[in-house]
Amino acid sequence: MATAADAQPAAQPSDAALRARVERLLKSTPLIDGHNDLPWAIREAGDRAGKHGTLDVEGYDLRQHTTGQTDFARMAQGHLAGQFWSVYIPGEPTDPAYARDGAVTDRPGYAAVQLEQIDVARRIIARYPDKMVLATKAADVMPAFRAGKIPSFLGMEGGHAIDNSLSLLRTYYDLGVRYMTLTHNVTLDWADAALDTAKHGGLTPFGREVVREMNRLGMLVDLSHTSPGTMSSALDVTEAPVIFSHSSARAIADHPRDVPDSILARLPKNGGVVMVTFVPSFISQAVYDWQKTREAAVADARRRANGDTAAARAAVREWEASHPEPKTTVKDVADHVEHVRKVAGIDHVGLGGDYDGNSDWPEGMTDVTSYPMLFVELARRGWSDADLAKLASGNVLRALREAEAVSARLRRSRPASAATIRELDRPNVTHP
Repeated sequence: MATAADAQPAAQPSDAALRARVERLLKSTPLIDGHNDLPWAIREAGDRAGKHGTLDVEGYDLRQHTTGQTDFARMAQGHLAGQFWSVYIPGEPTDPAYARDGAVTDRPGYAAVQLEQIDVARRIIARYPDKMVLATKAADVMPAFRAGKIPSFLGMEGGHAIDNSLSLLRTYYDLGVRYMTLTHNVTLDWADAALDTAKHGGLTPFGREVVREMNRLGMLVDLSHTSPGTMSSALDVTEAPVIFSHSSARAIADHPRDVPDSILARLPKNGGVVMVTFVPSFISQAVYDWQKTREAAVADARRRANGDTAAARAAVREWEASHPEPKTTVKDVADHVEHVRKVAGIDHVGLGGDYDGNSDWPEGMTDVTSYPMLFVELARRGWSDADLAKLASGNVLRALREAEAVSARLRRSRPASAATIRELDRPNVTHP
């Protein structure tokens, strides 16, 4: 016969017990993050120090507490055992990064700046041989992890960097790049971006050829920053799993940078992985709405100030004081992780914090020490060690291994693509 005592719910593990469990797990299972902007943060640090164009890797010491969100001590504290380092370059052609001799040229030097950022990332890795190792395949991870080193992959952020050339795409692969985000924030000649006008309905014929060539190379197709149409087009074409290196769930926060449920539902067939990001406006509808309202307040302050920038800044500060930004917490991040799991499945979720790419974070998650906090929250919600291990790295490594297998098959059956954007997207145009 059941007693009152029998009806009592089982005692929940204490925070200390959950933390100890997570610590044990992350000592045996590598935690790999999909997106960290350290190479660009180093570039910006040099600019702030007046060392424009010097790309001062040596002056940004990861053995010390850095001004950013990433260094070795904090990575160790956060059990961050592997990283896709973003070799981001801006997609906006007027960005100062493309200035030569003090002015932006008519044709921005995307490739030059992209090669600089790849060089920065590779120099970071080479500078700390006792801490880091360049990783180019899934099999590189566990030997590095067992040796106490950080397997370091490179990921490009924005297909504008290939300058509409599959030859450049192959060159970047040869330099170690293992994923490319098809767009950043600007719609390209061949792909629509999430935060820009949709001109193509997704991918053009050349854009689809870019995906096919990425499959042949073994470069992961990254769909963060792309429009839903581009996401869908890429899934129609790709023979390998895709990733979203730093995106969250649009059903929870209706931000254009997040992934709709219709796309999440296609991931099981594709094998892809959404690496949930921690950026507040991507995980909180309230923060996203606040940011849009703030943008309107800034525009109004500038209009009213009539060129008086000090007055405009004062008006914005006054507005912010009376309209504080909503708070976010680790629970908001966990909600997105669980939503991706619910719709796509446990095999299709990972983590892409986007550290050193933003300045606003959920409470207590301000740098790379924060990962165990999220794992504790998920363990509290009933996640098993096996599921947490898939989130940590199992899923993204499985996707990478599958992409490598697709590449091996395709390289046997077809040569490098010689297609051009002229012949595929403008076949009826007469060229000189």
